[in-house]
Amino acid sequence: MDVCQHWTRSSPSSGGVFDVAEKEEEIKQLEKEASAPDFWDNPEAAQKKMQRLSEIRDEVELWNNLRTRVKDALELATLEDESLYDDLLAEAEALELRLDQLEFQLLLSGPHDKGDAIIAIHAGAGGTDSQDWAEMMLRMYLRWAESRGYKAEIVDQLAGEEAGIKRATVTISGPYAYGYLQAERGVHRLVRLSPFDAAHRRHTSFALLEVWPDLEEEIDVQIDENELEIETFRASTAGGQHMQKNETAVRITHVPTGIVVSCQNQRSQTQNRETAMRVLKARLIQLEEEKREEEIDQLKGEHVSAAWGNQIRSYVLHPYQMAKDHRTDYETGNVQAVLDGRLDPFMEAYLRHTMGEREPQAA
Repeated sequence: MDVCQHWTRSSPSSGGVFDVAEKEEEIKQLEKEASAPDFWDNPEAAQKKMQRLSEIRDEVELWNNLRTRVKDALELATLEDESLYDDLLAEAEALELRLDQLEFQLLLSGPHDKGDAIIAIHAGAGGTDSQDWAEMMLRMYLRWAESRGYKAEIVDQLAGEEAGIKRATVTISGPYAYGYLQAERGVHRLVRLSPFDAAHRRHTSFALLEVWPDLEEEIDVQIDENELEIETFRASTAGGQHMQKNETAVRITHVPTGIVVSCQNQRSQTQNRETAMRVLKARLIQLEEEKREEEIDQLKGEHVSAAWGNQIRSYVLHPYQMAKDHRTDYETGNVQAVLDGRLDPFMEAYLRHTMGEREPQAA
């Protein structure tokens, strides 16, 4: 197959193709609608269409730029100039890597995959070791977000009594943040020689990662103020040593569901309340989606349980070095790189695995 045609080829893993011509037609249609005199009569609908227009333009430009690079490389290759060989080889490898990344993004076709995410980390069984593990996980996901150029903000954090954290909530903003992070939802298990054990024995620790799409701007969730219990308190630093003089931190309890969210990292009580409500909305939307999925599973005669203790991944530091995902069997011996945020291979292996499960079986 001609390399220049590769940029719009159908991907076996994604089961689809990015049709540039079709997207360009959609751009023309949206531009035509945007030029209509009554376009902004409905500001909310107009804003969504303008956002969609901007997204499609960026996608088309990205794929067109890739096509241009392929054509330029092919033209240079026809010159048969040996002095260009190393540069052409490097460009070919870069193009292949970029194409693989773009094709993988075609897997992320869920309704919320392109958007931002909210994650919560909770220390589990294991005492101080698990609280330390929860803090290590927090660092891991902050490093991962940084490596992708995403914006990460800790909105709530509760320190452990001796070390680590009991919980933390983080908003992560960037293209496909939720699409990638959904692969990380579940229990994570750490095996190591405990730094908190005087005998330096091996301990197993657990921490839970929850992930929700940040849907504040996409879906309007109606929350009855009468169903909320709102408390204010003095925010502490991450270590818990210092307290603010004013009660700027906010804790909100949604009485019907029992969901509790808190925020203390913003400067004012108003900002903390707004952020806490944003997290509460995301959790309520996720709860409704889970209910719908359970109803569908029951109709299918299936029941899926995500019980605490069913670890999705193990990180072993002793007696050997290994990070292994139990859903896909993907593993690596470079655990330190994983703990430093190198999570993409695990995420991609899981997403490809789940897409394979969803594809119909061949007759």
